[in-house]
Amino acid sequence: MTDTSLLAPAIIAAALVIRIRTALGKFRHSGSAREQWVFASDRRALGTGAAVAAATLLLGCHAGPAAAAWAPLIAALTIHLSHRDRHRP
Repeated sequence: MTDTSLLAPAIIAAALVIRIRTALGKFRHSGSAREQWVFASDRRALGTGAAVAAATLLLGCHAGPAAAAWAPLIAALTIHLSHRDRHRP
């Protein structure tokens, strides 16, 4: 089994970096936070992310808690990329 002791602090640090970047962008340009997080209301992107998270959990069940930790990260990235590709000009 792999050591996942650094996984939780890495996830927390990544979430803080994202939150800080959003806040700084909002100070620079009013309304930019809404534009950055609009992907969270796209139903198609959310469905795709949920399917990817489920697949990660099912395929990674032998990895133990590591799969449960990686599933939300992979799902969030999939949701963001799926929304971005759909709304690209």
